[in-house]
Amino acid sequence: MESLGVVVNPIAGMGGRVGLKGTDGKLEEARELGAEPRAPDRAREALAALHRRKPDLTVYTAAGVLGENAVREAGYEPIVVYEPTRGDETDAAQSDAADSAYPNAPADAETTAADTRGAVRAFLEHEVELVCFVGGDGTAVDVASVLEGAETPMLGVPAGVKIYSSVFAVTPADAGRIVAEFDRVTAREVNDIDEAAYREGEVRTELKAVVPVPVAPDIQSGKQVASGSVDALAAGVAREIDPERTYVFGPGGTVGAIESELGIEPSPLGVDVWRDGEILAKDASESEILEVLEEPVTIVVSPIGGQGFIFGRGNHQISPAVIDRTDEIEIVASGEKLDGIDALRVDTDDPAVDERLRGWTQVRTGRFTTRLVKVI
Repeated sequence: MESLGVVVNPIAGMGGRVGLKGTDGKLEEARELGAEPRAPDRAREALAALHRRKPDLTVYTAAGVLGENAVREAGYEPIVVYEPTRGDETDAAQSDAADSAYPNAPADAETTAADTRGAVRAFLEHEVELVCFVGGDGTAVDVASVLEGAETPMLGVPAGVKIYSSVFAVTPADAGRIVAEFDRVTAREVNDIDEAAYREGEVRTELKAVVPVPVAPDIQSGKQVASGSVDALAAGVAREIDPERTYVFGPGGTVGAIESELGIEPSPLGVDVWRDGEILAKDASESEILEVLEEPVTIVVSPIGGQGFIFGRGNHQISPAVIDRTDEIEIVASGEKLDGIDALRVDTDDPAVDERLRGWTQVRTGRFTTRLVKVI
């Protein structure tokens, strides 16, 4: 491959650690809660991994925060083929907030869906061989809306809160390696969910497109919903609860069943903190979790079905800082869910924490049963 198009959604994922479960329509609230951009750093990480392997690659991109900054910082001299344009008043309000969140933006930069689509159209005009985007499912939908029906493949660098599509590399570094080394593509699904319903605890997924994606072992699967009862598992965990421990309960139906067993009304897609019969924080952000943590601490999480992520997808509130305050992590999953997962995965934004979490670990599958699974 000789040419690549790169577009970055610089506000993707900002709502995660502050508990907003997404940034659509919530950017200003996320910033007021102290959210920090994560997509630019993840873009640089992916592009730096690519530059080590293919330093002479021709990289087309959009101006400023939409790609140019990250491409330059990774060591490339980009060809800027798209300049952001001033959109309607609604888009402009969100874009101005995004500019101040990432101050290296040019004065007229905007981070709208229209700009993402415009950049991808410009890439097609220059006949790039692959479009690499940085964002979440919403960004994937925008990219796919231009590419669907074309032969140009796409690859996502995961940066959003919601990563339900099967067009993303597992980590930013994996994305850089895949771009440098892939030699064939396959059809993959782009899915998105209704963020308003998601914030209310309901997952409504919709297939948006089917697009060509590089074939590689480090492309994540689409999320699948596991079926089957987890009552025995929940009863087993609840039976062994230590009243002198603080428990951080992650999102998902399996962990929610444990909370219900303890008499807690769970936040299905949020994080709850509990100790000795008392809810210390409900549907909590990272800062709210850290504020109430009292050692010793146990994190209870369940992997995403079909993908295997235990940290870094849908539970950004359980951040590296939270993990560092924890002395025990309990992973729970039904045997049926584990049967559809080749390994467990982590992507916390902190390489040292990721490395510490890797290796073989016990996953609780029932009242008394466990299974040994590798975290990679």
